[in-house]
Amino acid sequence: MRHTFLGTPILAAALLLAGCDQQAQKSSSNPESATVKSAAGGAEGQPADQTVRIVIKPQFDEAESFSEGLAAVRVGAKFGYIDKQGMIVIKPQFDFAGAFSEGLAGVGIGSKIGYIDKQGNFVVAPPFAIANLFAFSEGLAAVRVGEFLTGKWGYIDKQGKLVIKPQFDSVGPFSDGLAVAGVDDKWRYIDKQGKFVIAMPFGAAGSFSEGLAAVRVGDFLTGKWGYVDKQGALVITPQFDSAFPFHNGLADVLLGEKYGFIDKQGKFVIDPKFDFADSFSDGMAAVRIGDEDSGKHSYIDSGGKIISTPQFDQISAFAEGLAAVRVGDDKTGKWGYIGR
Repeated sequence: MRHTFLGTPILAAALLLAGCDQQAQKSSSNPESATVKSAAGGAEGQPADQTVRIVIKPQFDEAESFSEGLAAVRVGAKFGYIDKQGMIVIKPQFDFAGAFSEGLAGVGIGSKIGYIDKQGNFVVAPPFAIANLFAFSEGLAAVRVGEFLTGKWGYIDKQGKLVIKPQFDSVGPFSDGLAVAGVDDKWRYIDKQGKFVIAMPFGAAGSFSEGLAAVRVGDFLTGKWGYVDKQGALVITPQFDSAFPFHNGLADVLLGEKYGFIDKQGKFVIDPKFDFADSFSDGMAAVRIGDEDSGKHSYIDSGGKIISTPQFDQISAFAEGLAAVRVGDDKTGKWGYIGR
């Protein structure tokens, strides 16, 4: 559930969901709420006296964050959508399913790829071959036309019309009026007419958020990450081994092998001490203590205090008051949702 950046060796698919069997389920997924263990404390880096509650019991084979009141889940081989009571409101039927944004969600059934409304009806089904797609953002959605590996990316509007012709090797969603776009392993920023507005090419780049975007200067092995403003000026010197979007005034960055959080002056406000960290959302950030195989996940507040005992095998960011968590390993574990 980590945000990804263009220019890394493995480009993220627009929809990081893949499926396998179908079980059309219509029953409630919401058991009695259970309190998850938490520890008293509050010293820096120690659990604070707060609790999180399981509000939708772990039962799904995959689960994504809530967006616009719905969340994509996988039941067996197929994806559908649940509401915040855990009720399936769009039955599992899709081979992949993305988050709702601007009232639409990108999905696919076999060779049919497009966007559905909240009743599960296809409302945007472009009359050309789409190999991949992003969620709508600022009225436009990125789509890859042609083969999955060799097709080019452009942008469509909500009528399914191409408004920026497919011409880019990689792209990101529009944010703050700009989108990152890559050609020949160089990444720049385009406006909604498809014109490059930041001419300086970067080795890798992320979307703008709160007026800044993370960029890598140099190659994958030796380059460092910093931040640019919307004029393309470097405002935080490249110095990090990886860097991610600002949310709530803070950005998670990797320094060596540890993650911490910086402010918009590039100063650490939460020291790099976590083995994984995600962006802040709903006033909290997901973190992991320990390695990828045996470490446990929890959440911190904006002061860096852990709010509940690290105990989950995988988690997502809080969104709309809930967060997806996995209990068990990636083969047999199940996903549910917690709240506070």
